[in-house]
Amino acid sequence: MLKTLTMLVLIGLLAVTTTAQDSKKSSTRAEIDALIDRVGKTPPDWFKDTPLNYPKSLDLTWPMKPPPGWDNQKNVGQFVWDVVNPNPNRWREGVKLMHHLLTLHKDDPDKRERAMLTLCHMYHDLLEDYARAAFWYRAVGVEKDPTEYARSAVILAECYWRLGYRDEALKLLAKTPPGLMHATLLGSLGETDRAISMALVETNDDPYGSATLAAADICRLAGRYPEALKHYQTVLDIEVPAKNPNGWLVRNRNRASANVTAIKAFELFDPKSVPDGKYVASSQGYEAQVEVTVTMKSGRIADVAVTKHREKQFYSAISDTSAKIIAKQSVKGVDTTSNATITSEAIINATAKALAERKK
Repeated sequence: MLKTLTMLVLIGLLAVTTTAQDSKKSSTRAEIDALIDRVGKTPPDWFKDTPLNYPKSLDLTWPMKPPPGWDNQKNVGQFVWDVVNPNPNRWREGVKLMHHLLTLHKDDPDKRERAMLTLCHMYHDLLEDYARAAFWYRAVGVEKDPTEYARSAVILAECYWRLGYRDEALKLLAKTPPGLMHATLLGSLGETDRAISMALVETNDDPYGSATLAAADICRLAGRYPEALKHYQTVLDIEVPAKNPNGWLVRNRNRASANVTAIKAFELFDPKSVPDGKYVASSQGYEAQVEVTVTMKSGRIADVAVTKHREKQFYSAISDTSAKIIAKQSVKGVDTTSNATITSEAIINATAKALAERKK
């Protein structure tokens, strides 16, 4: 299998060419290129010992247009969505399956691209292996054509940032069409005013409050709470039709309400004032309430455990968000996990509520 992986990597590298102009780029660019190239060419240390595990009924021909109906034991995409994504113990097996499909479809460019983009998702959203995610995004050609692959280009820029190359992330974003994902990442990069402006442009056609909610989230991350509360209130002021209410509008209003409650809660307390013990609270997630148990010890947040949830596509948000809160010893300024924003936000809000309700 390692021979197969090496061959696939070489195939992927065909999409990452070097020009004379590349050699004149800054040392920062050279460093990130070398890092991604080095890591991307090598399999993860767990790859060899991970079984190739999938249902025998799975249709590995993986037709570009799936047949009618939903069958996660036959359709590859549905298997990834229903079985791999929601189960962390299957994430590595999902990566193994994608490499296997790359081998099977090495002569089919469309299926190869789809498999590589799925690998990008798995390395980025599930495993937080940003170097390997970047490698496969580059192999697809995302960096060469960020307009064609706008969504993927934003995620590739995030990979650069997570790897410690903020300037390279901004350079790529400058070539990428504007949008809410773009604005949200700019906010995480500290480009708050640009991010808010980009999000608010989208409010010109924003019947469900999604763009206004994004602007509010950006303000909240930057600690600009009065502005955040103002934008959240704008979402809450959107009237929900009594008949046939739109699900996205209802969800966005629920998020706005939970965020307002959390902001008002965490502005009132310092974690150091919370007695030792375990504190439980919940907040609205994507599917239902997300419950957390926060452990305080010697005036510090010792643990944030998600104890109940019904989220399905939570990706790495559950472990990632908890770790960020513990590292910061606060919920203030904790950025949400990309592609699992709602779940991540629910963990932040529930933690704020748990601690605020138990302050001295």
